[in-house]
Amino acid sequence: MRLTQGTFSFLPDLSDTQIRSQIEYCLEHGWAISLEYTDDPHPRNTYWEMFGQPMFDLRDAAGVMTEIASCRDAFPNHYIKVNAFDASPGWESLRLSFLVNRPSREPGFVLARQESAGRNVVYATRSYATERPQGERY
Repeated sequence: MRLTQGTFSFLPDLSDTQIRSQIEYCLEHGWAISLEYTDDPHPRNTYWEMFGQPMFDLRDAAGVMTEIASCRDAFPNHYIKVNAFDASPGWESLRLSFLVNRPSREPGFVLARQESAGRNVVYATRSYATERPQGERY
């Protein structure tokens, strides 16, 4: 199972050179970069942990690449993504978000079926990773 979240998610994993190019593009547009990581990749899990502080005043991609390397060292078996935030009036939201790290083994999701009142059937997805306690998932 391969998690597909964010921009470029249906492409092969980006190389560090390609990641650096995307970061340079973001910085040229004045977007602030931040890093987030998680061990629960559920599509509705929008609350990933932030790694370090957002890099609002950074203008060199080398600084972001250093932070990515530090995050990969600290969390080698987690999903890590780069977020690019545009603070321009009228936008004030993420412009770009993409994965830069994923675990070597991605457990996938289960589709749980539950029958409810009447003949209604309710479906929910749950990550197999959440069967183990946080911090022990990978």
